[in-house]
Amino acid sequence: MVGMGQSAEFGKFLKAMRSRLNPEDAGALPGSGTRRVPGLRREEVALLAGVSTDYYVRLEQGRNIRPSRAVLDSVSRALRLDSGEHAHMMDLLENCSAATRTAGPPQGVRPALRLLLEAAGDVPAMVLGRRTDVLAGNRLAFLLFEDFSGLPAPERNLTRWLILDPRARELFRDWKTVAEEATGALRVDVGRHPNDAQANQLVGELAVHSEHFRQWWAGHKVAARSSGVVRLHHAAVGDLELNFEHLTFPDDPDQVLRVYSAKPGSPSADALALLGSLGAEPGAATDLVQPDIAEDRPGILDR
Repeated sequence: MVGMGQSAEFGKFLKAMRSRLNPEDAGALPGSGTRRVPGLRREEVALLAGVSTDYYVRLEQGRNIRPSRAVLDSVSRALRLDSGEHAHMMDLLENCSAATRTAGPPQGVRPALRLLLEAAGDVPAMVLGRRTDVLAGNRLAFLLFEDFSGLPAPERNLTRWLILDPRARELFRDWKTVAEEATGALRVDVGRHPNDAQANQLVGELAVHSEHFRQWWAGHKVAARSSGVVRLHHAAVGDLELNFEHLTFPDDPDQVLRVYSAKPGSPSADALALLGSLGAEPGAATDLVQPDIAEDRPGILDR
């Protein structure tokens, strides 16, 4: 048996995943009467997963039961979860029990990682922490997106900036797609750290100020892309199409190095070079003090 607690959030996630499926697509028998709500019925998911309807109902109601790994895998297949959704489901089970809730350690950037940021001076690069807090970045990243070092500490968050700052809507040519994926990444983080008061505060702020965010959050969609392409229109250098890569660290899975690059010889590469020639001379990467770091930490500049 899986030694995990149960939670209401786990049940809400199952319900959201169930509601997005069409009976025909999931392999359930069609023509079983009029449906008052979209998606599969609980008994259909139970049938597909090979468990009793009563057992699945208890899962979705968030009761404190201990499903086996085989049951969880069967439910995952029945709901057609991808690898990221399956991992999020397991995070909800493992971390959302009241007995397992603990606050995460303070965030900081290792000196070697700062050196890596500086070495990547010709391409935009940032270090993101829990909640997509911007922990550090090089000059080109702050020229391309936002000078996060100049923002108040509570606002140095990539998802908050993407969703609430009008300049982000102007910069990203596919803003809805990018912002929805950022919302999905934040949900993954909340599943891993349900006791993070700042994450809960961030979710509340975004829900108050953004109808888009409320709809995306209610859908329980998760996102964990490690690479892709973004299309931008920068006020100073025009259109860019950039590849991005997320590099994770085994010693600190809560931190990600996000690096953007352009195809050599492309107009986007020329635009990045032009952007790098603007403003001040290149300098060291900037560390940003996050509001959950209370003590002094060597090498972190309080701006």
